[in-house]
Amino acid sequence: MGIIEVTNLHKRYGNTVAVDDVSFVVEAGEIFGILGPNGAGKTTTVECVSGLRTPDRGGISVLGLDPRRDRAEVRERVGVQLQGHQLPDKQTVAEAMDLYRSFYRAPADGARLLEMLGLAEKRHTQYRKLSGGQQQRLSVALALVGGPTVAVLDELTTGLDPQARRDTWDLVEEVRDSGVTIVLVTHFMDEAERLCDRLALIDSGRVVALDTPAGLVARAAAEQRVRFRPSTPVVERLLTDLPEVTGVQRHGQQVVVTGTGNLLQAVTSVLTQQRVIAQELRVEQASLDDAFVTLTRKKLS
Repeated sequence: MGIIEVTNLHKRYGNTVAVDDVSFVVEAGEIFGILGPNGAGKTTTVECVSGLRTPDRGGISVLGLDPRRDRAEVRERVGVQLQGHQLPDKQTVAEAMDLYRSFYRAPADGARLLEMLGLAEKRHTQYRKLSGGQQQRLSVALALVGGPTVAVLDELTTGLDPQARRDTWDLVEEVRDSGVTIVLVTHFMDEAERLCDRLALIDSGRVVALDTPAGLVARAAAEQRVRFRPSTPVVERLLTDLPEVTGVQRHGQQVVVTGTGNLLQAVTSVLTQQRVIAQELRVEQASLDDAFVTLTRKKLS
Protein backbone atom coordinates (compact mmCIF):
# COMPACT_ATOMS: atom_id res chain seq x y z
CA MET A 1 0.00 0.00 0.00
CA GLY A 2 1.39 3.41 -0.99
CA ILE A 3 1.57 6.46 1.21
CA ILE A 4 -0.59 8.24 -1.43
CA GLU A 5 -3.04 6.41 -3.70
CA VAL A 6 -4.96 8.23 -6.42
CA THR A 7 -7.55 6.33 -8.47
CA ASN A 8 -9.45 7.69 -11.49
CA LEU A 9 -9.28 11.30 -10.29
CA HIS A 10 -11.47 13.63 -12.34
CA LYS A 11 -11.93 17.40 -12.15
CA ARG A 12 -13.78 19.67 -14.53
CA TYR A 13 -14.10 23.48 -14.66
CA GLY A 14 -17.16 24.27 -16.75
CA ASN A 15 -16.55 22.70 -20.15
CA THR A 16 -12.84 22.20 -19.50
CA VAL A 17 -11.61 18.87 -18.15
CA ALA A 18 -8.52 19.67 -16.07
CA VAL A 19 -7.89 16.16 -14.70
CA ASP A 20 -9.13 13.15 -16.62
CA ASP A 21 -9.10 9.85 -14.69
CA VAL A 22 -5.59 10.25 -13.25
CA SER A 23 -4.25 7.31 -11.21
CA PHE A 24 -0.90 6.80 -9.45
CA VAL A 25 0.66 5.54 -6.22
CA VAL A 26 3.41 7.30 -4.24
CA GLU A 27 5.66 5.12 -2.07
CA ALA A 28 7.02 6.24 1.29
CA GLY A 29 10.41 7.92 1.19
CA GLU A 30 10.54 8.69 -2.52
CA ILE A 31 10.55 11.87 -4.58
CA PHE A 32 7.61 11.34 -6.89
CA GLY A 33 7.50 13.71 -9.85
CA ILE A 34 4.48 14.97 -11.76
CA LEU A 35 5.85 16.26 -15.06
CA GLY A 36 4.01 17.99 -17.86
CA PRO A 37 3.46 21.27 -19.71
CA ASN A 38 1.66 24.26 -18.23
CA GLY A 39 -2.08 23.61 -18.19
CA ALA A 40 -1.70 19.82 -18.14
CA GLY A 41 -3.58 19.45 -14.84
CA LYS A 42 -0.60 19.00 -12.52
CA THR A 43 -1.49 21.67 -9.97
CA THR A 44 -5.17 20.70 -9.86
CA THR A 45 -4.12 17.11 -9.19
CA VAL A 46 -1.93 17.94 -6.19
CA GLU A 47 -4.47 20.43 -4.85
CA CYS A 48 -7.01 17.60 -4.76
CA VAL A 49 -4.47 15.30 -3.10
CA SER A 50 -3.69 17.98 -0.50
CA GLY A 51 -7.36 18.61 0.32
CA LEU A 52 -7.26 22.14 -1.08
CA ARG A 53 -9.67 21.33 -3.91
CA THR A 54 -12.58 18.89 -4.16
CA PRO A 55 -12.52 16.52 -7.16
CA ASP A 56 -15.68 15.68 -9.08
CA ARG A 57 -15.02 11.97 -8.68
CA GLY A 58 -12.30 9.45 -8.00
CA GLY A 59 -10.57 8.03 -4.97
CA ILE A 60 -7.72 9.61 -2.96
CA SER A 61 -5.98 8.13 0.06
CA VAL A 62 -3.21 10.09 1.80
CA LEU A 63 -1.60 8.33 4.76
CA GLY A 64 -4.78 6.26 4.96
CA LEU A 65 -6.92 9.41 5.15
CA ASP A 66 -9.49 10.86 2.75
CA PRO A 67 -8.58 14.52 1.98
CA ARG A 68 -12.27 15.36 1.65
CA ARG A 69 -13.50 13.68 4.82
CA ASP A 70 -10.34 14.12 6.91
CA ARG A 71 -9.27 17.51 5.59
CA ALA A 72 -8.02 18.92 8.90
CA GLU A 73 -5.90 15.85 9.65
CA VAL A 74 -4.46 15.78 6.12
CA ARG A 75 -3.44 19.43 6.40
CA GLU A 76 -1.64 18.64 9.65
CA ARG A 77 0.40 15.89 8.00
CA VAL A 78 0.90 17.21 4.45
CA GLY A 79 2.99 20.32 3.88
CA VAL A 80 2.24 22.27 0.72
CA GLN A 81 4.30 24.81 -1.21
CA LEU A 82 2.02 26.12 -3.94
CA GLN A 83 3.01 27.68 -7.25
CA GLY A 84 3.31 31.47 -6.98
CA HIS A 85 3.50 31.43 -3.17
CA GLN A 86 3.87 35.01 -1.94
CA LEU A 87 4.19 36.64 1.49
CA PRO A 88 3.64 40.27 2.53
CA ASP A 89 6.64 42.35 1.46
CA LYS A 90 7.41 43.69 4.93
CA GLN A 91 6.90 40.44 6.84
CA THR A 92 10.17 39.11 8.24
CA VAL A 93 11.31 35.52 8.01
CA ALA A 94 10.80 35.03 11.77
CA GLU A 95 7.30 36.53 11.64
CA ALA A 96 6.31 34.22 8.82
CA MET A 97 7.62 31.20 10.70
CA ASP A 98 5.82 32.17 13.90
CA LEU A 99 2.56 32.71 12.01
CA TYR A 100 2.71 29.37 10.21
CA ARG A 101 3.74 27.50 13.38
CA SER A 102 0.56 28.79 15.04
CA PHE A 103 -1.52 26.83 12.50
CA TYR A 104 -0.38 23.43 13.83
CA ARG A 105 -0.94 21.47 17.04
CA ALA A 106 2.64 20.18 17.18
CA PRO A 107 4.80 22.37 14.92
CA ALA A 108 8.45 21.75 14.13
CA ASP A 109 11.21 23.76 15.81
CA GLY A 110 11.23 26.92 13.67
CA ALA A 111 14.78 27.96 14.57
CA ARG A 112 16.14 24.51 13.73
CA LEU A 113 14.24 24.52 10.44
CA LEU A 114 15.68 27.89 9.45
CA GLU A 115 19.15 26.63 10.34
CA MET A 116 18.65 23.53 8.20
CA LEU A 117 17.51 25.61 5.24
CA GLY A 118 20.28 28.18 5.52
CA LEU A 119 18.01 31.02 6.61
CA ALA A 120 19.04 31.46 10.25
CA GLU A 121 20.94 34.68 9.50
CA LYS A 122 17.90 36.05 7.64
CA ARG A 123 15.47 35.76 10.57
CA HIS A 124 14.92 39.52 10.78
CA THR A 125 15.05 40.18 7.03
CA GLN A 126 11.87 41.32 5.28
CA TYR A 127 10.48 39.04 2.57
CA ARG A 128 10.97 41.67 -0.14
CA LYS A 129 14.70 41.82 0.60
CA LEU A 130 15.30 38.09 0.18
CA SER A 131 16.76 36.79 -3.07
CA GLY A 132 14.63 34.53 -5.27
CA GLY A 133 16.43 31.46 -3.98
CA GLN A 134 15.99 32.55 -0.36
CA GLN A 135 12.28 33.16 -0.92
CA GLN A 136 11.96 29.62 -2.28
CA ARG A 137 13.85 28.25 0.73
CA LEU A 138 11.47 30.10 3.03
CA SER A 139 8.55 28.67 1.06
CA VAL A 140 9.91 25.17 1.68
CA ALA A 141 10.44 26.00 5.37
CA LEU A 142 6.80 27.03 5.70
CA ALA A 143 5.71 23.80 3.99
CA LEU A 144 7.74 21.83 6.56
CA VAL A 145 6.89 23.82 9.67
CA GLY A 146 4.05 21.47 10.61
CA GLY A 147 6.46 18.52 10.72
CA PRO A 148 4.71 16.82 7.77
CA THR A 149 5.11 13.23 6.60
CA VAL A 150 4.52 14.35 2.99
CA ALA A 151 5.56 17.60 1.27
CA VAL A 152 4.00 18.80 -1.99
CA LEU A 153 6.29 21.18 -3.88
CA ASP A 154 4.72 22.86 -6.92
CA GLU A 155 7.00 24.44 -9.56
CA LEU A 156 9.59 25.10 -6.89
CA THR A 157 12.37 26.52 -9.09
CA THR A 158 10.44 28.56 -11.65
CA GLY A 159 12.11 31.95 -12.11
CA LEU A 160 15.33 31.06 -10.31
CA ASP A 161 18.79 31.53 -11.79
CA PRO A 162 20.83 28.36 -12.54
CA GLN A 163 22.81 28.42 -9.30
CA ALA A 164 19.72 29.02 -7.16
CA ARG A 165 17.97 26.13 -8.94
CA ARG A 166 20.83 23.75 -8.14
CA ASP A 167 20.92 24.92 -4.53
CA THR A 168 17.19 24.27 -4.30
CA TRP A 169 17.65 20.77 -5.76
CA ASP A 170 20.19 20.03 -3.03
CA LEU A 171 17.65 21.25 -0.49
CA VAL A 172 14.90 18.96 -1.84
CA GLU A 173 17.22 15.97 -1.54
CA GLU A 174 18.09 16.97 2.04
CA VAL A 175 14.39 17.16 2.91
CA ARG A 176 13.79 13.69 1.44
CA ASP A 177 16.80 12.33 3.34
CA SER A 178 15.28 13.68 6.57
CA GLY A 179 12.37 11.24 6.11
CA VAL A 180 9.79 13.34 4.24
CA THR A 181 8.11 11.87 1.17
CA ILE A 182 8.00 14.47 -1.60
CA VAL A 183 5.58 15.03 -4.45
CA LEU A 184 7.34 17.36 -6.89
CA VAL A 185 5.40 19.17 -9.62
CA THR A 186 7.59 20.46 -12.44
CA HIS A 187 7.83 21.15 -16.15
CA PHE A 188 11.65 21.11 -16.16
CA MET A 189 13.17 17.94 -17.65
CA ASP A 190 16.58 18.37 -15.99
CA GLU A 191 14.93 18.87 -12.61
CA ALA A 192 12.85 15.71 -12.99
CA GLU A 193 15.87 13.66 -14.12
CA ARG A 194 18.01 14.92 -11.25
CA LEU A 195 15.52 14.55 -8.40
CA CYS A 196 12.75 12.07 -9.07
CA ASP A 197 12.73 8.38 -8.20
CA ARG A 198 9.61 7.92 -10.33
CA LEU A 199 7.63 10.15 -12.66
CA ALA A 200 4.08 10.49 -13.89
CA LEU A 201 4.00 12.20 -17.28
CA ILE A 202 0.75 14.17 -17.51
CA ASP A 203 -0.59 15.69 -20.70
CA SER A 204 -4.07 17.18 -21.26
CA GLY A 205 -5.19 15.98 -17.85
CA ARG A 206 -4.19 12.33 -18.35
CA VAL A 207 -1.26 10.20 -17.19
CA VAL A 208 0.46 9.07 -20.40
CA ALA A 209 3.26 7.15 -18.67
CA LEU A 210 4.50 6.30 -15.19
CA ASP A 211 8.00 4.98 -14.60
CA THR A 212 11.48 5.83 -13.36
CA PRO A 213 13.27 8.53 -15.40
CA ALA A 214 15.56 5.81 -16.80
CA GLY A 215 12.57 3.63 -17.64
CA LEU A 216 10.86 6.44 -19.52
CA VAL A 217 14.06 7.24 -21.42
CA ALA A 218 14.41 3.57 -22.36
CA ARG A 219 11.10 3.81 -24.23
CA ALA A 220 12.66 6.42 -26.53
CA ALA A 221 16.14 4.92 -26.63
CA ALA A 222 15.83 2.91 -29.83
CA GLU A 223 17.15 5.85 -31.83
CA GLN A 224 20.43 7.66 -31.21
CA ARG A 225 22.28 10.57 -32.81
CA VAL A 226 25.86 11.08 -33.92
CA ARG A 227 26.80 14.74 -34.31
CA PHE A 228 30.08 15.97 -35.84
CA ARG A 229 31.72 18.66 -37.94
CA PRO A 230 33.45 17.09 -40.98
CA SER A 231 36.95 18.33 -41.83
CA THR A 232 36.00 18.22 -45.51
CA PRO A 233 32.59 17.90 -47.18
CA VAL A 234 31.10 14.42 -46.90
CA VAL A 235 28.84 12.86 -49.53
CA GLU A 236 25.49 12.49 -47.77
CA ARG A 237 24.52 9.40 -49.78
CA LEU A 238 27.40 7.46 -48.25
CA LEU A 239 25.75 7.93 -44.88
CA THR A 240 22.10 7.45 -45.88
CA ASP A 241 23.00 4.16 -47.60
CA LEU A 242 24.14 2.67 -44.31
CA PRO A 243 21.57 0.18 -42.89
CA GLU A 244 22.01 1.66 -39.41
CA VAL A 245 21.10 5.20 -40.56
CA THR A 246 17.53 6.51 -40.52
CA GLY A 247 18.27 10.15 -41.33
CA VAL A 248 20.91 12.79 -41.98
CA GLN A 249 20.54 16.50 -41.25
CA ARG A 250 22.85 19.47 -41.58
CA HIS A 251 22.90 22.30 -39.04
CA GLY A 252 25.36 24.86 -40.33
CA GLN A 253 28.73 23.14 -40.44
CA GLN A 254 27.53 20.23 -38.34
CA VAL A 255 26.14 16.93 -39.58
CA VAL A 256 23.65 15.02 -37.41
CA VAL A 257 23.12 11.35 -38.23
CA THR A 258 20.23 9.50 -36.57
CA GLY A 259 19.89 5.75 -36.51
CA THR A 260 19.95 2.49 -34.56
CA GLY A 261 22.28 -0.38 -33.75
CA ASN A 262 26.02 0.27 -33.85
CA LEU A 263 25.55 3.65 -35.45
CA LEU A 264 28.78 5.23 -34.25
CA GLN A 265 31.01 2.51 -35.70
CA ALA A 266 29.15 2.53 -39.03
CA VAL A 267 29.48 6.32 -39.41
CA THR A 268 33.12 6.56 -38.35
CA SER A 269 34.08 3.68 -40.67
CA VAL A 270 32.65 5.52 -43.68
CA LEU A 271 34.34 8.77 -42.65
CA THR A 272 37.69 7.00 -42.25
CA GLN A 273 37.39 5.45 -45.71
CA GLN A 274 36.74 8.91 -47.14
CA ARG A 275 39.63 10.44 -45.13
CA VAL A 276 37.19 12.75 -43.37
CA ILE A 277 37.98 13.71 -39.78
CA ALA A 278 34.94 13.92 -37.51
CA GLN A 279 35.65 17.03 -35.46
CA GLU A 280 33.61 17.81 -32.31
CA LEU A 281 32.22 14.25 -32.45
CA ARG A 282 29.35 13.62 -30.03
CA VAL A 283 27.05 10.67 -29.46
CA GLU A 284 23.68 11.78 -28.10
CA GLN A 285 21.53 9.19 -26.39
CA ALA A 286 17.80 9.56 -25.80
CA SER A 287 16.81 11.98 -23.04
CA LEU A 288 13.73 12.48 -20.90
CA ASP A 289 12.71 15.20 -23.35
CA ASP A 290 12.86 12.62 -26.16
CA ALA A 291 10.73 10.28 -24.06
CA PHE A 292 8.12 12.99 -23.53
CA VAL A 293 7.98 13.73 -27.27
CA THR A 294 7.75 10.02 -28.07
CA LEU A 295 4.94 9.41 -25.59
CA THR A 296 2.90 12.58 -26.19
CA ARG A 297 3.98 13.64 -29.69
CA LYS A 298 4.53 17.09 -28.21
CA LYS A 299 7.56 19.19 -27.28
CA LEU A 300 7.67 20.27 -23.63
CA SER A 301 8.77 23.92 -23.59
